[in-house]
Amino acid sequence: MDPEEIKRQKLAEMQQRIQNDPEAQAQMQQQLEEQRAQQEMQKQKIMRQILSEEARSRLARIKMAKPQFAEQVEYQLIQLAQSGRLPIPLDDNNFRVILDKIHESAKPKRSFSITRR
Repeated sequence: MDPEEIKRQKLAEMQQRIQNDPEAQAQMQQQLEEQRAQQEMQKQKIMRQILSEEARSRLARIKMAKPQFAEQVEYQLIQLAQSGRLPIPLDDNNFRVILDKIHESAKPKRSFSITRR
C-alpha cells in the first residue's frame, strides 16, 4: 500500500468517527476555537511590535469600520515586517502611506470608452 493511501484511509476513518460521535464533534470544534484564539493572540503580539500606539489605534478604528480590509492590512504588514521591508515600529504617518497604497491596489480599475456616432 502507498503511504498516501494509508493516510487518506486513516483520515476518512477519523472523519467517519467524528461524524458519528457528537462528543468528538464538540471536542474538534473546541480545538478549532482554541487554535483561532491562539493565532489571534499571536497576530496581536506581532502587531504590537510592528505598529506604534497611534498606528494601532488607527488600525483599531479601521477594524471597526471595515474588518475584512483591516485583516488584509494586518497580514500584509506582517509579511512586510518579516521580509524586512518595514521600519519597526511603524509610525502613524508611514502607516497612512501604506494604507493608501493598499487601498489603491484593492480598488478595481474602472475604464470605459465613449464611442460617438
